Amino acid sequence: MNHKGQKTILYVDDDGDDRELLAHAIQTVDSEVNVVLMENGLKAMDYLNSSKEKKSALPCLIVLDLNMPYLNGRQTLELIRKDEGLQEIPVIIFSSSENPNDKATFNSLGIEYFTKPTNISFIHSIATHMVGACGQE
Repeated sequence: MNHKGQKTILYVDDDGDDRELLAHAIQTVDSEVNVVLMENGLKAMDYLNSSKEKKSALPCLIVLDLNMPYLNGRQTLELIRKDEGLQEIPVIIFSSSENPNDKATFNSLGIEYFTKPTNISFIHSIATHMVGACGQE
């Protein structure tokens, strides 16, 4: 279903600076990766549903922030997991929340959880990991 060679990562975060930082890091790791940016889960679900309807390529990875307006990361994840056409897409949580319960909850669901780094050098290794997660087809 994916266009040959073109990988898309959907990154959903209401913080514009965080979106730009991670998108830039992913592009630095692999310039072939298309990063689609959405500012909340509602827009992300519209994008995903529209992609399914048009039979266009779905993202190879969805990166979700937890704290967003309209539909937060948890609610968005629930919708993705309930949708047969989307539930196979890997999801990574990328949040500023350092609550150990958040991390434990998502890890128990088999979902990786990264706390947004304050150190810029860590963003590159996280982006490298995300691009790698995208390549598992």
